[in-house]
Amino acid sequence: MSARRVIGVIGGSGLYELSGLTNVHEQAVETPFGAPSDKLIVGDLDDVRLVFVPRHGRGHRLTPSEVPYAANIHALKQLGAEHVLSVSAVGSLREEIAPGHVVLPDQLIDRTKARRSSFFGEGVVGHVSFAEPFCHELRNVLLGALEGCGTTVHPRGTLVVMEGPAFSTRAESHMYRSWGAHIIGMTALPEAKLAREAELCYATLALSTDYDCWREEEEAVTVDAVVAVLKRNVSLAREVVRRAALMLAKTPARTCACSRATEHAIMTHDISPQDYARLQLIIGRTIPAPA
Repeated sequence: MSARRVIGVIGGSGLYELSGLTNVHEQAVETPFGAPSDKLIVGDLDDVRLVFVPRHGRGHRLTPSEVPYAANIHALKQLGAEHVLSVSAVGSLREEIAPGHVVLPDQLIDRTKARRSSFFGEGVVGHVSFAEPFCHELRNVLLGALEGCGTTVHPRGTLVVMEGPAFSTRAESHMYRSWGAHIIGMTALPEAKLAREAELCYATLALSTDYDCWREEEEAVTVDAVVAVLKRNVSLAREVVRRAALMLAKTPARTCACSRATEHAIMTHDISPQDYARLQLIIGRTIPAPA
């Protein structure tokens, strides 16, 4: 693996069609947590290596509940990534966040219930801090990359992550609004939790596609409506990813808390060699190998 900075990108399968991306190739990766959503796409942008994960697989084959989140994050770590840019479609829970707007969420509410949300378990217990679920430094990079892109940007907000794949009921949508949430999606969790456990900086570029279903004067959200707005946002997402990658190439080594997330997090003593081997990439920086 080259010593160049490696940046992971998770989103739609067309994101890797960036201007200036060279040496593009597919790479199959196996992890202790199974196979990722699909083959990863690897390419070089100046002095940066970008690794793209098609979150739902090529052809959008996986529901949000079926995405192998642990394998995806582990695969990015295996290939040397330190930063993960997530691109996601979301529904708006606020009048001021119109379809086509971009949100950089800074908080999460977890409403998922059928997903593996941690690398830990099965013999090793760890508890990482998750009070601030998105990397502040990486969010600032995205904010800078959005300057001059010609779209309305909301620099913070609370993202509710629901299980899906069905959209919300009206009652649920109103409930999330009463909680103070701003947007709703289906994929940022457990991605963000797993990225934190893997000591990766993680931030989400959230693309508002609709008003969910709380705004009763609007038609309820449909797949056709979501796809139409997403298509208009594809070029924007590519340009923001490109700019952010080039900006990250010029930043110094990480000093954020994300890079030290597992320090003092592991509770288990006498970890077996088998368990250590499974988690070596996650805990190996702070926990020595069993004798």
